[in-house]
Amino acid sequence: MAEEGAGLSKLVAVMACTALAFFYVAILYAPTVILRLPPPMSYKEFMLRRFIGAVISSIVSVVACGLILPIRSKEAAVLFGVYGIRMDHIWEAVVFPLSLTSLMYAGSLMLKFMLLLNSMKEHTAQEGGISVDCIKNAMRNFIDWIDFIAHNILAWRNYVVAPLTEELVFRACMIPLLLCGGFRISSVIFLCPTFFSLAHLNHWMEIYSRENYSFFKASMVAGLQLAYTVVFGSYASFLFIRTGHIVAPLVAHIFCNFMGLPVLFAQKKGMVSVAFVAGLVAFAYLLFPITKPDLYNDRTSNCACWQGYCSWS
Repeated sequence: MAEEGAGLSKLVAVMACTALAFFYVAILYAPTVILRLPPPMSYKEFMLRRFIGAVISSIVSVVACGLILPIRSKEAAVLFGVYGIRMDHIWEAVVFPLSLTSLMYAGSLMLKFMLLLNSMKEHTAQEGGISVDCIKNAMRNFIDWIDFIAHNILAWRNYVVAPLTEELVFRACMIPLLLCGGFRISSVIFLCPTFFSLAHLNHWMEIYSRENYSFFKASMVAGLQLAYTVVFGSYASFLFIRTGHIVAPLVAHIFCNFMGLPVLFAQKKGMVSVAFVAGLVAFAYLLFPITKPDLYNDRTSNCACWQGYCSWS
């Protein structure tokens, strides 16, 4: 199936993906290494420089990918559709993948629920019940938390810039290149995260140099991040190929960044482990049914992938 639309060689596809991954990381260091700008005066300025670099890298990657791919149609819907940028079936692309991803965090969600329940019980015991003032304070605290997130530079990195730019480069651009290069879908799902993980190796340098960690400790921390990015990258690639929507891996990416690593167990809270196992079983059971291409596309051209990529050319 992939051979029908393959207008690239595997070597060209791999080289293009390698170049995109390298460029995504290299441009983050361009302000100081290439442009010779003075060191940023604050952490916020440092992050803003990286935001600009990531955005530029994404735009260049999208344009370069469009020039490399053998897409003959000039229709905007087709061009944007190659990258999974679509407005149709948008709610399915948000709700279904987000619900599926949350199953992996059943233990984490159970722990948060239990902590919230204990907090409410303690407050009820102290105040004699839940008053209107208590509800108002809770709402005020929630609004303050939202305001804090909106003005937090790290929140913008974790929940906006990093997910959006990484999904555009490492999913929307690289997956079409690999598919058109003739790689099997199963190979792409595990090959694409390799580029994604390599792009995170710069974290080892930052941990080793800035955090003053030992070589071994920095390697352990970076190794854990590397393993996590490979696992998540495979899942995100799977979502993109199955749904044909950039929104699907994007919402999963944001949710995973927000939740962190899944909680497997908690001391004296056996229900957390039970919830995690139950969520894991449900995730495995629903993985293929809930990502069925027919749910996200009106026409799949009898293709097991999104929008029948084999007919692009």
